[in-house]
Amino acid sequence: MSGDPLFLEPFWMEHAASSAVLISGWHRMSYTFYDKSFISQQLENHVRRVHEVAKNAVTKGKYVLFGVGSTQLLAAAVYALSMNLSSPASVVASSPYYPLYKFQTNYFENKRFKFDEDTSLSSNSSYNTEANVIEFVTSPNNPDGNLKEAVSQGPLVRVIYDHAYYWPHFSAIPSPANEDVMIFTMSKLTGHAGSRIGWALIKDEQVYEDMNTYISVSEMGISREAQLRALQLMKAILDGNGTDIFDYAYKKMSYRWKKLSEIVSLSSRFSIQEIPPLFCNFFEKVRGPSPAYAWVKCEREEDTNCNEVLRAGNIIGREGSLFSDEDRYVRLSLLKSDDDFNLLMDHLSKLVAEENGAKTAWIF
Repeated sequence: MSGDPLFLEPFWMEHAASSAVLISGWHRMSYTFYDKSFISQQLENHVRRVHEVAKNAVTKGKYVLFGVGSTQLLAAAVYALSMNLSSPASVVASSPYYPLYKFQTNYFENKRFKFDEDTSLSSNSSYNTEANVIEFVTSPNNPDGNLKEAVSQGPLVRVIYDHAYYWPHFSAIPSPANEDVMIFTMSKLTGHAGSRIGWALIKDEQVYEDMNTYISVSEMGISREAQLRALQLMKAILDGNGTDIFDYAYKKMSYRWKKLSEIVSLSSRFSIQEIPPLFCNFFEKVRGPSPAYAWVKCEREEDTNCNEVLRAGNIIGREGSLFSDEDRYVRLSLLKSDDDFNLLMDHLSKLVAEENGAKTAWIF
């Protein structure tokens, strides 16, 4: 099950007028804006304001760079951080991690960097090194939704923080993120994955310039139409007090987690990750989990391939080995449409009911 964030469709149906975009044929035909930039200054200003409302990132003193989704920005960051090094950088991530880091790094591998398969880098151990290291840190993590920090230690370590899910509807916001390189994406903020807009908040000017060079050479900037749509969506979010989308999305995602947890609590065969309640600066209270994904584990010794177990129950997930973990784990998406989520709950409820025999699984 993919990370397609269709759970926000009903919200945008309710805000159809304020989020709509109509573009005349003559409008925005140039490569650049009036200031000769590839990027809309209005869009940058609105992105900074959204972060201020969400309380999830410090933007003051940071450069803002847009890319074709977070995907391109992740590659641009590796490119920029590996420039002018005395030796090639090892690109690493602690398991379980988002598979694109490995796939993309290997695809674009050159003499300046390569992905490191060293198994010593895990969630329970530090990677101590005097060599050049670029570490990807996803926080909240994809697939398990937990907040993470870098585990690499050393004078030559550089870290890329992927904060795609660090929004109030997916995670508590204990404090605004304030790392040197932080990457966000509109797909997980508004749900508009197909518009392909992401942005990075970057502290160092040279890193910003090198990442900007990567974007400019590969794309000649970002689509003007995509930027216009993103700007309109940001305006719609900021209408009123700016919290409506976060209130709506958190309520839906926390409901989904609660219902999933109720079903799994009846099972001895399946378990899901634990995410502790945390104080959230956005909601100004301690709040429970509302992750984008369920990281399901098959507990029976014989169930070594949990993906096959769930597929037998007509549930499609992504196997643990895709995230460099055991196949005893499966990632299930909680981001899909209401119909898809209800179908998932129905199939999972039936699996648990079969496991328990005469016991009755939760029916919604």
